[in-house]
Amino acid sequence: MNGAVKAANKYIKKIFRKMVDNYKQWHEKLPFALLGYRTTVRTSTVATPDLLVYGTEAVIPVESHYEQLALIDGKRMNAICHGQLYQNRMARAFNKKVRPRQFTPGQLALKRIFPHQDEAKAKFSPKCQGPYMVH
Repeated sequence: MNGAVKAANKYIKKIFRKMVDNYKQWHEKLPFALLGYRTTVRTSTVATPDLLVYGTEAVIPVESHYEQLALIDGKRMNAICHGQLYQNRMARAFNKKVRPRQFTPGQLALKRIFPHQDEAKAKFSPKCQGPYMVH
């Protein structure tokens, strides 16, 4: 879930960059940035966050009337189906690029340093350790 929060924050920062000239006025533009974020259709679900949470589209202050296009359950099921299709597409795209690796004894290999390890804390630290001998 932390990855979803980071992705949302990144998207909101992107909206802020387009709206705010001076970093000191960001708090004045926050409601508008959140409205834009909540009313934008997501590619993965083909629905807006407001629709999935509240079952209806957000009423933008300019609009006085808004027709509801479908029932809440139908929209949520549609979003679930699109989410699963999106996941399958992403998995296929990822699996196209993954190469299975077979290591043989005596071969030299590098060990990747993951971001949560202590060795990766520095900004310009190396991404791999080694080489190590495969046994």
